[in-house]
Amino acid sequence: MTTTDFATAHGTAAVTAELLGPDALLENLQLIADGVVAVAGFAVAAIRIRRGDHLVLVVDTGMPEEIGTRIPVQLMTDELLLADDWGGLQFVPHERGSSPDEGGWVVPDVVVSDAPDAWHPLDMLVAPLYDDQGVLRGTLAFDEPVDGRRPDAVRRRTLERFAGLASRAVLSAVERETFLEQVAMADTVKEIVRTTSAQLSLEGLIQESKRTLLDGFDAQQVWIKAIVEDGRAGGEFLPDDLTTALPPAIVAFAQEAARFCWRQQSVMTVGAHLPRPPHMDPEHLEHVLTLLAGIDMASLVFVPLGAGPECLGSLVLMRSDARRVWSAVECAALLDIGHDLGRATLNARTFEREHALVAELQALDTYKSQLIATVSHELKSPLTTVRGHLEMLQTGEVEIGDEAHASLTAIGRASQRMSRVIEDLLLLRQVGESAAPLDPGPVAVDELVEDALAMSALAIRTKRLHVDLQAPERPVVALGEHDELATVMHNLVSNAVKYTPSGRAVDVRLTYADDGTDEVVVVVHDEGLGISAEDQERLFTEFFRSTNPEAVEQPGTGLGLAIVKRIVERHHGSIAVTSELGRGSTFTIRLPGAPPHSSARAADAPLPLELPAQPA
Repeated sequence: MTTTDFATAHGTAAVTAELLGPDALLENLQLIADGVVAVAGFAVAAIRIRRGDHLVLVVDTGMPEEIGTRIPVQLMTDELLLADDWGGLQFVPHERGSSPDEGGWVVPDVVVSDAPDAWHPLDMLVAPLYDDQGVLRGTLAFDEPVDGRRPDAVRRRTLERFAGLASRAVLSAVERETFLEQVAMADTVKEIVRTTSAQLSLEGLIQESKRTLLDGFDAQQVWIKAIVEDGRAGGEFLPDDLTTALPPAIVAFAQEAARFCWRQQSVMTVGAHLPRPPHMDPEHLEHVLTLLAGIDMASLVFVPLGAGPECLGSLVLMRSDARRVWSAVECAALLDIGHDLGRATLNARTFEREHALVAELQALDTYKSQLIATVSHELKSPLTTVRGHLEMLQTGEVEIGDEAHASLTAIGRASQRMSRVIEDLLLLRQVGESAAPLDPGPVAVDELVEDALAMSALAIRTKRLHVDLQAPERPVVALGEHDELATVMHNLVSNAVKYTPSGRAVDVRLTYADDGTDEVVVVVHDEGLGISAEDQERLFTEFFRSTNPEAVEQPGTGLGLAIVKRIVERHHGSIAVTSELGRGSTFTIRLPGAPPHSSARAADAPLPLELPAQPA
């Protein structure tokens, strides 16, 4: 029966078509082995497929070895160096090959004839199956020729045809396995990226990653270590068996190895059956192998974690089965995961740092608030006593001279100024408390502005200011707290009056926003000193006083506009300023509007549109 007859009988497509799964692969390879026995005149045909650094027996016909038997790839490579080249076949005569004890070969019990071309039990005839890159992917071996002779040229050509079939089948299977492995690794990477991107804490990142890594890479143990700033160890997950077993030298080596691997963009595999990794000295290797043996693990892969140029930690996966090697596809996928986990680690580290900073700022703000309250209280009590005695002295119950009376007047002014400072401090603390509840209601802003102008009426008349108030006929009603919004209007109006020179104008305009938001808009414009661009950047900061000497001459605590900004923002509004030195300032406030007809002010109540200036 010729090779053509065999292919026709069994179906060429079944032998050479793309393999659809492990069962199809084994079936096709078995057909090839059976064909060797039936057509080529050999009693034994064996096919091995490479798995990592070993060749694994997957199909045999007549061999005494068990399926799954493994021989090192290096052993086969060494034997092939001694072989005679028969084209697609390689023949190693018994007198040249290694002894059975050296190679672990199985020697059949065959009687050797005296013929010059007699087959010897230690002869080896094999067809190495290489891929396009010249990598050995499998072998098709022949043994025990039926006629007891080494094959002639005709039989060799027949064997080469079977080797070609085996090569196509094996390489198709290898390509399919590689593709499926790449798909599985890609899914694992995606799952880890999806999981880690949802984690903000370093501890959560590690805990969520370990299960996916173990399942995705068929590993039994995982060790993840993150390095925080200054090279200190950060988040870490260790197997229970390793929590007390890691000597400091191994920990130090792991950090150095992580940095080395990150620079090289590579991973490192370690195992008793694997060659020693480059740049790993024998002492460290012995430590690692001892640790692996102590927890019943056979091998590990060491993966660096990093982002950009910075190494941020390491990932170690361990397997207990020495037959399961770390494939090139797995190593490439793990290096990608090292990048993803590195970025997630960096994000988690940044988040934790920001979280700690926010907590520190919150604690500082709380301390500042408590300090203001304590200082204000401690100042208020003795100040009340001072003012009480001052009033008693000024009533005339105690006779004092003119000089002493002038001193008492100065003390009175100073005590009033201190009282304003204390009141502003307490108000700043009150409106700055994030936990302080806001009880909003309808507030007639037009009435608040009128009240603020009335409180500044004396200063307006004294400085002969022209004040123009523009407002719609219907009430202007905002949603907020009456007293706090009254403070806002009083501060803005009094500031405009205070910083506007005599004889000039102050304009106040009330309206509703025309952008569909129904917000209340308050615009206060003055023809005063103006504010420089540098001062505008710090204008709403506590205790800030203008660098303009003319403005500094005016009395103030530097808290008014800070209080205004906090109240406006507390009401979910906004405040803006436009100003130029010597050309006045315009403050614009937007506040949430209240529902229509919610104000207590009557719609037909007169609202003065202008407050005329009166001479002093």
